[in-house]
Amino acid sequence: MTFAMVVALTAFCGALVMLPNSVLPKPHAAQATADAVGQAPATDPRLAEVRRSIEPFGPILAQQVTTGDGQQSLVVGHPAQRTEIDVLDRELAAATTAVSDVWGKDWAQATTVVVASSPSEFAGLVHAGSMSAEVAAASVADPFAPGTQPTGQRIVFGPDAGRRLDPDGLRTLLRHELTHIATRAETRDGAPLWMLEGFADYTAHRGQGHRFADIAPTLTAQARRHDLPADLPADPDFTGHDAAGTYEQAWSVCAYIADKYDQTRLVELYRQIAAARQTPASEDQILLNVLGIGRADFVADWRNWLAKQTV
Repeated sequence: MTFAMVVALTAFCGALVMLPNSVLPKPHAAQATADAVGQAPATDPRLAEVRRSIEPFGPILAQQVTTGDGQQSLVVGHPAQRTEIDVLDRELAAATTAVSDVWGKDWAQATTVVVASSPSEFAGLVHAGSMSAEVAAASVADPFAPGTQPTGQRIVFGPDAGRRLDPDGLRTLLRHELTHIATRAETRDGAPLWMLEGFADYTAHRGQGHRFADIAPTLTAQARRHDLPADLPADPDFTGHDAAGTYEQAWSVCAYIADKYDQTRLVELYRQIAAARQTPASEDQILLNVLGIGRADFVADWRNWLAKQTV
C-alpha cells in the first residue's frame, strides 16, 4: 500500500471538519434496543448519543480505551466491523499521544471513534445528507462558541475504510483525524486548508518512518520533472481529481517548516494561520511574525526544499 491511498481517501475530510456546525442537521433518534456489548459501560453518555444514530443498523460493539492522562475514549461499531474496531482500539492510545507530542495536551484527549457499516449510517453520523463514496473518515463537532472547547466531537470511519486500508493506513488516518479534533478549538471556519490539512497530515506521518516518496508520490514525480508548485495550495484544489496531489503539497509545506525551522514554530504558525480566514497579505504578515520570512520568499524556499527532497 502507498500512503497516496490514505491521502486520496481523506480528500473530503477537511471540508467536513470545516462545515459551519451551526447549520448541521441533527441525527434522527432511534428507539432503544438491547444494551451495547463490549468493555464500555452502557451508561456512558457519549455512547448513548452515538446509539441514537447507529442502533437501527444492528447490534453494537463498544470498547473503552484509556488515552491521554487517564482519559477514557470509546471505539464503537457493529460486529461486522470487528476487525477495524480492534485495530482502532489498539492504536487509539498511541495515536492520542502522538498528537499531543506535537500539539500539546491542552485538548480533551478523550475521543469517540465510530466505524459505520453503510454509507447511510456514515452520512447520519457526520450530519450530512449524503456522502461521497471516496470519503474514508471525518471528524465532526457540535456547535461551539469561539473561546470555548468543542463538545460532541467524534471521528467516524466509513464502511469501506478497513477494506481499502491496511492497519498502517488506518493508524495514519486515525492520527490525521485526531489532529483535527485536538486543534478544533483554535481553528476557525474558512481558515486556509493548506495549513489545516497539511498540519494534520504532518502529525499523522510524524515518527512513523514513512519516506517522502511514499507519502507524496505525485509530488515526487512532479518535482523530478521540475514541475514544482507555483504557490501554496488553494482551498478549491482540495476537492476533485487532483485532490490527492494537493494534500501531498500541504503536507510538504508543514514538513518543510518543521525541518527548516522547528516543530514549535510550526505549531505557532498553525495557531495564527488557523485563527481566521486569511489573504495573501495577512499570511505574509503572519509568516514574517513567526518565521521572519515573507510569503513570496517562503514559497520560493519551500520549492527549493522540495527539489532537494526528491533528487
